[in-house]
Amino acid sequence: MKKIGVSLLTAVVGGAVAIGGYKVFENKQQEKMTFEEQQKVYFAKNPGGEVLASTGNPDFTQAAAAVSPGVVHIKVTMTARNSQRGGGASPFDMFEEFFGMPQQRRAQPRQAMASGSGVLISPDGYIVTNNHVVEDADKIEVQLTNQRTFEAKVIGRDPDFDLALIKVNASNLPFVKFGNSDNVQIGEWVLAVGYPLSLQSTVTAGIVSAKGRQIGILGDQGQESPYGYGQPSEPIVRTAVESFIQTDAVINKGNSGGALVNAQGELIGINAAIASPTGVYAGYGFAIPVNLVKKIVNDFKEFGTVQRGYVGVNFLEMSEAVRKEFNIDDLTGLYVADVVKDGAAASAGIKKGDIITKVEGSTIYSSSDLQERVARLSPGDKIKLTYKRDGKEKDVTVTLKAQDTKKASAEDGSSKSATEIFNKLGASFTPASDATKKKFGVSSGVVITQVHRGGMFEYFGVEKGLVVTHVNGKPVNNVDDVESALANTKRNIVRVTGVSESGTVEFNFPIEY
Repeated sequence: MKKIGVSLLTAVVGGAVAIGGYKVFENKQQEKMTFEEQQKVYFAKNPGGEVLASTGNPDFTQAAAAVSPGVVHIKVTMTARNSQRGGGASPFDMFEEFFGMPQQRRAQPRQAMASGSGVLISPDGYIVTNNHVVEDADKIEVQLTNQRTFEAKVIGRDPDFDLALIKVNASNLPFVKFGNSDNVQIGEWVLAVGYPLSLQSTVTAGIVSAKGRQIGILGDQGQESPYGYGQPSEPIVRTAVESFIQTDAVINKGNSGGALVNAQGELIGINAAIASPTGVYAGYGFAIPVNLVKKIVNDFKEFGTVQRGYVGVNFLEMSEAVRKEFNIDDLTGLYVADVVKDGAAASAGIKKGDIITKVEGSTIYSSSDLQERVARLSPGDKIKLTYKRDGKEKDVTVTLKAQDTKKASAEDGSSKSATEIFNKLGASFTPASDATKKKFGVSSGVVITQVHRGGMFEYFGVEKGLVVTHVNGKPVNNVDDVESALANTKRNIVRVTGVSESGTVEFNFPIEY
C-alpha cells in the first residue's frame, strides 16, 4: 500500500514538473513571437463565434461587444510646460492639443492630467497607443472597462509614426484581434472605440471616407512638402510617415490611441487625429493603418525603437508644377530629384530624373503609397519598384538600407553630429532647378520647401521658398552638401547665405549645446 502511495505521489510530482516546464518553455517561445503570430496561436486554440459583417440595416452589436473590453482608458500625469506650441489655429489638430493639456501660459511648472485611449494587443498586457498620448508622461495609468487599474511603462515610442507601445503587468487580459488594413474599402462600415470627453468606453460608427491621406501633422512632414519616404534628407531628418485611413465615425477629445475596427470586430487602425476648426468633432477622423502598426510595435518589443529601411531617393510628387518644371507628361508617380550616393536606390540603378511609377506592382498616386509600404519593412528587406526612364518602364528589386549618420568635425571640441545641427535648423530642402538658378543668377542652391515648428529657421523668420546658396561658406546643391557643410560648423555658429525676390540675405544661427 505504501509503495502505491509513493508511486502515486511520484507520478503527481512528475506531472506537475512536466507541466511547469512546458509552461516556462511556452512562455519563452511566446516572447520570441511577433504580436501577429501570438494572436494567430491564441485564436487557433480559442476559436470563438464568428462575428458577421453587417448586411441590410447596420448592426454592430457583436463587433462592439468583442472589441470594447480590449480598448483601455489611459490617464497621464505630467509636468505642465511653461508655454504651448506656437503658431495659429489649424484645422488639423493632434489630440494632444485638446484632450486635456493645459492651455494657459504658466509661470511655474505644475502637475497636469491628460487622457487618451489604448488598444490591448496581447493577453500579457501590451498596449498600442499614440506617441503624443504618452510622450510627456511622468506617470501612466491604464484603466480597463471592468475598472481594474494598472500602472504602465513605455516600451517604445516614435513621433514620426505617432505610435507608442506600453505595457502593464497583468495576464489573461482581453485584447483586440488584428485585421488587414490593405483590405479596407472606401465606403466600408467601421467603428471607433475609445474614451472621448472623459466618458467611459464609447462606440461610434461611420464609413471609410478615404485611404492614404496625408494631412501634414506629424514631425517634419507638411501637407505642402514635396518630400516622401527615402529622400537624401532622411539620413539627417527622420521623415514622418502619414498614410491615414479617413473616416466619419465620430471621434473626439480622448479618442486618441483608440481602436478603429471593421464590422467583423477586427482592428484596422489606431485613431490619431481629427480635422476640426473648433477642436471637437466636425466631420473627419484619421487612423494609422494596422498593417503599419504591426511592424512598428514588433520593433518596439524587440528593439525598443523602430528599425527603418530607406530607399535613398529625394522625390517630388507629380503635380502640374512639377510636370511643367521638368517637362514630364506622366500624371502619376514620383519624380526622382536626387539619389543618395551608395544608397539602396542607387545600388539598384535608379537615377536622378527617373519617375518611380509603381511599388510592388501597384500604381503610385501619391508619396503615401510608397511611404507606408516602405515603412512596414526593415533594413535588408527587399521591395520591388518600377521606374520610367526615356519613356520605358523597368522593374528593379531594391534592398533597403539603414539610416546613415555622419558625425560632425571634432573641431572646436564639438562632438555633435551634423544630424543634430540640421535638426536644430528645422527645414526641408530640394535641389534648385537650373531655371531657378538662372533666375537668381547663382551657380548653386537648394530651395527651402518646409520650415518646421520649433527650429531655428522658424525662430529667426526664415521663410519657405528661400534659395540657400551657401552654408558655412560652402556652396550647396543638394541635402548631402548641406550635411557636409554643417559638419564644418565653427564656434557653434551656422552661417547661411541665400537669395530671394528681395535680394541676397545672410543669417548667422547660434547652435546652443
